[in-house]
Amino acid sequence: MTRIAVCAPATPITMDHADAARALVAEEFPEHSITFHDQCFLQSGHFAGTDLQRMEALVELANDPQYDAVWFARGGYGSNRIAEAALARMNAAARAKTYVGFSDMGYLLGGLYRHGIGQPVHGSMPISAASDTGRDAVRRVLRWFAGGGDALEPRLDGKTPAVAFNLITLAMLTDTPLMPDLTGHVVMVEEVSEHLYSIDRLFFHIANTLPRLAGLRLGAVTDVPENHVEFGQNAEEIAQFWCARAGIPYLGRAEIGHISANRIVPFGLASPSTAG
Repeated sequence: MTRIAVCAPATPITMDHADAARALVAEEFPEHSITFHDQCFLQSGHFAGTDLQRMEALVELANDPQYDAVWFARGGYGSNRIAEAALARMNAAARAKTYVGFSDMGYLLGGLYRHGIGQPVHGSMPISAASDTGRDAVRRVLRWFAGGGDALEPRLDGKTPAVAFNLITLAMLTDTPLMPDLTGHVVMVEEVSEHLYSIDRLFFHIANTLPRLAGLRLGAVTDVPENHVEFGQNAEEIAQFWCARAGIPYLGRAEIGHISANRIVPFGLASPSTAG
């Protein structure tokens, strides 16, 4: 049994979102339990409560030994505002947990990985249980919690450490106190709702700050806005261009992203679930 606690380090969810996730767990994964912190439903402008409220909820759940895993409720901007202070307060119980999320939650996953706190994991989040297309992604995480290796990104080899990030989140992480050392890692990146020229700009940045990678894989690049002038390269061609410039091996595609097929990528060396 995996005892899962949910908080929202960035933006809020509704009670309907939580009810959908609870129902999915109860009906299909009774070996797990899921608990939503009240903070998930707060609202302070854009955020799920004030910075202090979001930080306190994260630290409370991370430090509580009754839970095996902290599952971030959803993405949306904001986790970077609380990450450093939250990490500084995490105790021994926090270091034994699994932490799951992606997109903006990459700020927390990167900081956790840098400081050796628990097992950070790129994976879909509970909010997706409320949509027909998202439920499969949530099921994949719940299967992984139960030890299901079939939920993993299929190109993980178990020999080379890997991480997965939203591209803009990774670019913003570089040269900050949350950035882990990714030397020798395979880095998988995905993006959503960015112009192709912005994708190019982000690759320019990471190609010049992360040159010692074992390789890079490109996940899904979705909902790309139309520009008034065609950029001239697609997302994969952009990735290949900047990898070649930086001497980073381009390894092909990855099954990650803001899509229902989003796969699990444990940070470090892939293994069956360490939760529970």
